[in-house]
Amino acid sequence: AQQRRAQQRNNDRRAQQRRAQQRNNNRRAQQRRAQQRNNDRRAQQRRAQQRNNDRRAQQRRAQQRRDNRRQADRRRDQRRRTDRREARRREYRRYNRQQQRRLRQQRYNNYQRQFRDRQNRWERRQRQLRRQNRLRRLRYQQRYYNRLQRDRLRLQQGRYYNSLVNNYRYNRGGNYYYTSSYGASMLRRAVNDGYAQGYDAGQADRYDEWDYDYQNSYGYQDASYGYNNYYVGLSEYQYYFREGFRRGYEDGYYGRRDYGRYSNGRRSLLGSILKGILYISLY
Repeated sequence: AQQRRAQQRNNDRRAQQRRAQQRNNNRRAQQRRAQQRNNDRRAQQRRAQQRNNDRRAQQRRAQQRRDNRRQADRRRDQRRRTDRREARRREYRRYNRQQQRRLRQQRYNNYQRQFRDRQNRWERRQRQLRRQNRLRRLRYQQRYYNRLQRDRLRLQQGRYYNSLVNNYRYNRGGNYYYTSSYGASMLRRAVNDGYAQGYDAGQADRYDEWDYDYQNSYGYQDASYGYNNYYVGLSEYQYYFREGFRRGYEDGYYGRRDYGRYSNGRRSLLGSILKGILYISLY
């Protein structure tokens, strides 16, 4: 009986060990299943990440294609604009010596026709100023007229160049006009000379204690001071001369420098004012 009880205890112990072993096996199997689930989840995450990477790469490629198309469109548009500019430049009128002579003669004839009227008007104005005893305006007007005589002589002796190209552009009244580099320089000078002459005229009226009236000034009405070559038409020159003149007259009459400056013995418009009147550039 004692041996049977010992045998039973051994059997119970082995059964307990088997159950413990089974529990261990079950726990390891559960751990393996958990590990497998973790592996599956990480694999799923890697696949999702790969899909995201593929989608972003696809988006980058699509964006790159759009950028390339836009760049190609911009380059194409730039080439078209360049081609149009070149076409317009090729359309610029070139004046050879013979054409320059004809142009000069046309503009000189126009100048001469107006000069006779200018001379008669100057003589009438001189008599009027003497009657009014406006001595400062008399001296100013005499200096102005002396310069007209010199300009007339220079206009008769105008130079010729091998080629004259209208490659400068400016805007007036919403329209574009074209001229050569010589014409551009001449128009800038017209505005500055107009300012200087307007200043002297306004100052003369102030010293003579005369009313403010730039439009009745001989210089404003004539507006051909400094017109000594044929690169621009007289009417175009006069327009810009008057724009400078009325600003100079205001500064001279009131004794201020709102529009211009005095430097190296010469009066001229401020750069910002000049650009506001005449913005001309190579085109």
